[in-house]
Amino acid sequence: MARRRTSRRLTADVCLLVVAVAFALPLAWVVLSSVDPHADLRVKTPDGFTLGNFDAILTPDITYTPLLNSLVLCGGATALTVVCAAFAAYPLSRFRSRLNRPFLLTILFATSLPITAIMVPVYALFVRVNLVDTLQGTVLFFAASQLPFAIWLMKNFMDGVPRELEEAAWTDGANALQSLVRIVLPLMGPGLCVVTVFSFVMMWGNFFVPFMLLLTPDQMPASVSINDFFGNRGMVAYGQLAAFSVIYSTPVILLYVLVARRLGGGFALGGAVKG
Repeated sequence: MARRRTSRRLTADVCLLVVAVAFALPLAWVVLSSVDPHADLRVKTPDGFTLGNFDAILTPDITYTPLLNSLVLCGGATALTVVCAAFAAYPLSRFRSRLNRPFLLTILFATSLPITAIMVPVYALFVRVNLVDTLQGTVLFFAASQLPFAIWLMKNFMDGVPRELEEAAWTDGANALQSLVRIVLPLMGPGLCVVTVFSFVMMWGNFFVPFMLLLTPDQMPASVSINDFFGNRGMVAYGQLAAFSVIYSTPVILLYVLVARRLGGGFALGGAVKG
């Protein structure tokens, strides 16, 4: 038995190591190639150390404007998604109805629809309402595409907040909106962080939606402008591409670092309804 357990643990460790290496290799290539003056597709020790790749891309046209566009698009869409998901999930969590389950299954089905399957009718609709090539139109579509799964997540987190806490607030004269804003949402802080991070990351890496809905180069986000590093005839500036990838990943990493402590805190509601 001991030998079997040892062999199973060894097999599991080897499998986990292989998976870790598979994830680490692309990250290692990005970091090493960003400071390599002769970067290519190989993961190798840099031939020398240079910051020229960063100097080449740190310009308004290449980096600053696309990153600002990405922050405006993804930040605005994330805020809209979280607010709408909170208001939609609250009645689903607090009120019982025969329509709750069919509605939840419907929005869960909506998350499985491929984005490419709905872009043609969405584009036609945006043309008719003059939302093509507008940041606000792209923000609305980003929020609408992430809202179904955000509602599903938000509802599950709200279920973990004891209803007795709201009833105590109602006794003191609070209405449903006040209990949601002052009781439920603060107590489900980790859930809000999860929904926020998930929505932001999914929008931040989205290439297809802004590529289809935005036409003006000055409005393109970084997820689209990164395609400019792939030149004609297969020529790619690998060092500059890696440097841009490092900068492009920084906002997501910073967002996770900011909410990591909140994510690890848990709900801690075990004794909230005692006594």
